[in-house]
Amino acid sequence: MLTIRLQRVGKKGKPTYKLVISEKARDTHDVYLEQLGTYNPHVKEDKFKPTVDRIKYWLSKGAQMSPTIENLLISNKVIEGKKKKSVFLSKKRKTKVGDKKAASEKAAAEKKAAEATAKVAAEEKAAAEAVAAAPAPVESIPAEAAPAPETPVA
Repeated sequence: MLTIRLQRVGKKGKPTYKLVISEKARDTHDVYLEQLGTYNPHVKEDKFKPTVDRIKYWLSKGAQMSPTIENLLISNKVIEGKKKKSVFLSKKRKTKVGDKKAASEKAAAEKKAAEATAKVAAEEKAAAEAVAAAPAPVESIPAEAAPAPETPVA
């Protein structure tokens, strides 16, 4: 099966890549059928230079792509589709990431609960202060029951 994938070239610590098509079982540094472009992740402009017509030709012939190449082609709008996960996580790493995620979710939930408790306590304190600061209510006596004011006799 033919596969379009990256072949690492360049200096140590500063890799650049060639897009090549070769047999999937072969080493990427072995003989390849054709170079289909370049990828240099260290430059700002012209990082990815694919030969679009040749890539589409090989895809029409049934060639497959590595997940990284597929993501690069999708992000540069050469082909359409959804990006794929291109990183493999071992079971040990997955459990470690899952545990870390669960711990962060638990911490976020605890923080949210603490904030809600603090908000309720602040509201109760404000209500208590408002009650304490308010003047005492004047007892009102109904007009019928109130004694008539004394009128001076002339």
